[in-house]
Amino acid sequence: MTTDYLQKILTARVYDVAVESPLEFAPTLSERMDNQIYLKREDIQSVFSFKLRGAYNKMAHLTPAQLKRGVICASAGNHAQGVALSAARLGCRAVIVMPTTTPPVKIEAVKARGGEVVLFGDSYTDAYNHAITLEKKEKLTFVHPFDDPYVIAGQGTIAMEILRQHTGPIDAIFVAIGGGGLISGVASYIKAVRPEIKIIGVQTVDSDAMARSIKAGRRVALPDVGLFSDGTAVKLVGEETFRIAKKLVDDIIIVDTDAVCAAIKDVFQDTRSILEPAGALAIAGAKEYIERAKTSKKPVRGQTLVTIACGANMNFDRLRFVAERAEVGEAREAVFAVTIPEERGSFKRFCEQVGPRNVTEFIYRISDAKEAHVFVGMTISSRDEPGRLTKNFEKHGFRTLDLTHDELAKLHVRHLVGGKSPLAHDELLYRFEFPERPGALMRFLDSMAPNWNISLFHYRNQGGDVGRILVGIQVPKKEMKAFRQFLAGLGYRYWDESENPAYKLFL
Repeated sequence: MTTDYLQKILTARVYDVAVESPLEFAPTLSERMDNQIYLKREDIQSVFSFKLRGAYNKMAHLTPAQLKRGVICASAGNHAQGVALSAARLGCRAVIVMPTTTPPVKIEAVKARGGEVVLFGDSYTDAYNHAITLEKKEKLTFVHPFDDPYVIAGQGTIAMEILRQHTGPIDAIFVAIGGGGLISGVASYIKAVRPEIKIIGVQTVDSDAMARSIKAGRRVALPDVGLFSDGTAVKLVGEETFRIAKKLVDDIIIVDTDAVCAAIKDVFQDTRSILEPAGALAIAGAKEYIERAKTSKKPVRGQTLVTIACGANMNFDRLRFVAERAEVGEAREAVFAVTIPEERGSFKRFCEQVGPRNVTEFIYRISDAKEAHVFVGMTISSRDEPGRLTKNFEKHGFRTLDLTHDELAKLHVRHLVGGKSPLAHDELLYRFEFPERPGALMRFLDSMAPNWNISLFHYRNQGGDVGRILVGIQVPKKEMKAFRQFLAGLGYRYWDESENPAYKLFL
């Protein structure tokens, strides 16, 4: 079957709409990571993503009768633009079903290319199901975003270009995985021509359907997915892409949001270009691959690593969040909760232990006669430094909690530190995540029972596709069953933070 894909890739029709994107050396990142790191710049395609390759190849192989009837797809952005552009080039109708949560910038981009936008549902799954209904009703041809041989072959032309552009040794190619179309195409070509090159997929910790599926030996559907890397937020990978990935992908690296933000910054420093989160996944994966090897007997040094920078459809407002989290992601900021005696001179003694490091944040509110809890951020130079700092503070009598990887602390507590309230008895603390759109916050509040008192609330619009709120709720014990039913029927992701130590210390 690999040979079949090799032929499909070699004969793929993509260059009517796509350009051969450059393979660029990343000097700053390479020097820092002690390896030769290259960026395959798919972000410079006309739709700022690789997706037009697969979409056009699929549509270029449709019959004249199919093209006359038109095509339909479901997408939140990049695939939609690829289908709309391809339809304009081929002269056919394109209906694009998008979730109602899709940012206006992406909707307008599709309309500008002649696509007929239909907004439906809150998620990709809702949009997909509606598209299938419209496909049958209007006799359109569905263009799948990843689970189609022609789409996979179109994406595989990227691998063909990489080997043509870099004829020397390549140790590994890193590829973002959503539904699996891109990595299936790349792996099919590379393993047929240069099987010694490792193909390494990269997924986020909250959208790792392919990694879980390969581990289980069958396709695993995630109950929900994280929305930060919206381009790879897929609950269920394709049948064909799973078959190929299971056979040909060497490894899958899992990274978190902070690592993705740091990778966006890395690419900006070398290219002055800004990738979207999904577009930076491969770079984050390569960095994690190198860091992970440092703890093994086979460190990765001096290798040639290719990363596919696969998209740049970034909402400008989201940069605020990216900039804030990049410092933690690249191990340049650590965050701590430190307990010091509530007495004169103790703050100075603590600062002496901080030394010459730059303090990025220091938050304090008097709340106890004997002890003071301070929230402090400071610059660091390596990933293991927070552990050493914690031990040093403890050694000098300051109880310390490392919050560098605590989502509650980074998203909310640092904006909320203000002391405890004697009125907040029987308080439950929950974090919620929901699609960001006008009215979403009010709908959330309206869904709560009026006799549940809100004792704490924090929401900060960070310009992304997802909203994050922290809520303290005083629920009478006799109504706990109703509260659990409220959580189950809400349809949003949530986390119980009632026992989080940062909450206990500061709030």
